[in-house]
Amino acid sequence: MATHRQPAGPFALGTFSAQEAPARRTFPGLLAGGRVLDLSAALDFAPTGLRAVVERWEETLPVLRALADDDILDWRPLEALRVHAPLEPRQIFQSGANYRQHVIDLEVAHRSPDDPRTVEEARAEIAAVMDRRAAEDLPYVFIGLPSTVAGPFDDVVLPSWAEQPDWELELAAVISRPAHRVSVEEAPAYVAGYTIANDLTDRATVFRRDMKAIGTDWLRCKNAPGFTPLGPWLVPAESLADPGDLRVTLKVNGEVMQDESTKDMLFGVARLVSYISQTARLLPGDLVLTGSPAGNGIHWGRLLRDGDVMEGSITGLGAQRTRCVAEDAS
Repeated sequence: MATHRQPAGPFALGTFSAQEAPARRTFPGLLAGGRVLDLSAALDFAPTGLRAVVERWEETLPVLRALADDDILDWRPLEALRVHAPLEPRQIFQSGANYRQHVIDLEVAHRSPDDPRTVEEARAEIAAVMDRRAAEDLPYVFIGLPSTVAGPFDDVVLPSWAEQPDWELELAAVISRPAHRVSVEEAPAYVAGYTIANDLTDRATVFRRDMKAIGTDWLRCKNAPGFTPLGPWLVPAESLADPGDLRVTLKVNGEVMQDESTKDMLFGVARLVSYISQTARLLPGDLVLTGSPAGNGIHWGRLLRDGDVMEGSITGLGAQRTRCVAEDAS
């Protein structure tokens, strides 16, 4: 049974349905003090989903603050509701190689048996590369599919073809309004809030085997259905003092695997949003995943298996809990 950790600030947002009838309609909700208000009924424009709320973020935010303090409204207890992914993004932008220690660990884990370098030499070389990337101010971003999004308490189906499924808990920024060619200084004004994403990856298919020059195959390794458990909440940006100083923690079967601060990011949220916007047009509800910190399964030599339970939390954003289920190979 899902347990809910209180998010930061006076309120957060989510998507809910009646617990006793999961197939019934979902609705956008305001979470405050362990109770939920149906925003499809409480807001004048009757949003059917949370993305519609985000699309009117600037005008709706003051209303949400007022609703959170209104005890007369028709509130429901959170325990009586099922929690879904907070919203459906149109686009998902994913930052790769954005945590210094994470990339160093991956480089060592993926070393060829014929690599003449010692572990210390390999670490030193990739550390120098990371320092150069930071100095040159060049983030690395690729695109994911919205169909990968799943709820924060849903089972995760491990595809039968995935030989090395791995976890990657990440801070995700939610875009509030169209952003194109915005500066780093302007970028924070385009972020509605933050949520948690677990960007699952099949390590065995990250790199193409048929032709190494092709490089990475993000479609194959990251975009299976349900490979991005999202949520539970969208926490307004105003409720987090500093997204660059949050603790990202993931446990597998109760054992801590990832436990790192977002301080280890090479490029912060504002820099990533600005960088993406120089090419693409970010839209309300889009997700910007900020990269995975150190502590992935490939580092530990222990990948996901049938029955594993992942528990992920980020300071102020609550916690998600997902169980891995092997796909029936037949």
